Amino acid sequence: MHTSSAPPITLKTFEFSEDWILYVDDAIIMVNKPSGMLSVPGRGEGKQACLISHIQTRFPDALIVHRLDMDTSGLMILARCKESHRHLSRQFQERQTQKSYVAICSGIPTQKQGKTCLPMRCDWERRPLQMVDFKQGKYAETHWKIIEQYPHSFMVRLSPVTGRSHQLRLHMKSLGHPIIGDNLYADPISLNLMPRLMLHAEKLGFTHPLTQQAMCFDCPAEFDTTTLQNS
Repeated sequence: MHTSSAPPITLKTFEFSEDWILYVDDAIIMVNKPSGMLSVPGRGEGKQACLISHIQTRFPDALIVHRLDMDTSGLMILARCKESHRHLSRQFQERQTQKSYVAICSGIPTQKQGKTCLPMRCDWERRPLQMVDFKQGKYAETHWKIIEQYPHSFMVRLSPVTGRSHQLRLHMKSLGHPIIGDNLYADPISLNLMPRLMLHAEKLGFTHPLTQQAMCFDCPAEFDTTTLQNS
């Protein structure tokens, strides 16, 4: 069951770091977004600081192409001109990109891998929460494979076929294995096991908008799993 309402958002303060920049050319910028940072400005005062605003202090021509949830870390691609933006946006819309995430979830699954197809829609009374709805929901598909099993949790690779809001978080919660540190979908015990959402966008493949060459970037998660491995 969802909680009666979404918890209030607590924003961290960030100073721009060159370490976020993984690759730059005339058409694209590859970045590693920190957990706790908005991808784009939020509504209201105090929510204007975000990844794109930080990157634009270094690259004023940067344009947002896609988003990650605030608490999700990892790979994002930014465009540097309108042509690149159109080309990349079309690849995301037509599911021509290759994406994978790594997450740490609670519990001990009975299978080593699987596929989840649960239709989703916004839970309008509890926004920004999403919900499974077999009548009005949009098709959502996630493939998952265990990387490592811990005593009471596991590391898993998640490969979304679709890109619904909160898809990975809701699908894992629906399987009975919420992502640890998830302040929207995890039970209290799973939420408090780690200080952040244990979800990271580790891989992104796409066609370069100008050269038409296939490109793929990997950015390993920097999760500290010491406590999880020993408990």
